[in-house]
Amino acid sequence: MLKIYGIKNCNSMKKTFDLLNELGLSYEFHDYKKQGIDAQTVKKWLDQVGQELILNKKGTTWKKLSEQEQQHALSSEENLISTLTTHTSMIKRPVIETHQGYIVGFNEDEIRGLK
Repeated sequence: MLKIYGIKNCNSMKKTFDLLNELGLSYEFHDYKKQGIDAQTVKKWLDQVGQELILNKKGTTWKKLSEQEQQHALSSEENLISTLTTHTSMIKRPVIETHQGYIVGFNEDEIRGLK
């Protein structure tokens, strides 16, 4: 079964849910806005796919950080993990955990490839 991490009221998430339902794929949803996300999970994502895929620098939450806060977040993996677990909106959505690894962000072709 797939495990999807994200925020319920997000357009990328809605498109993902719609596509998975269309494909008849079952999934478990983890809403990290409501449930939070632990440091070990974020570290696993960073190890598997890297910070460029996980950290959403285009979002308003990242842009609202001061230059110093952004530099601090990027200065070490530990600081980045702390920032992402505190400000979960900075995590790109969705993060889909599959048997083959992770799909980060809405990618219709990759999601269709799960069928």
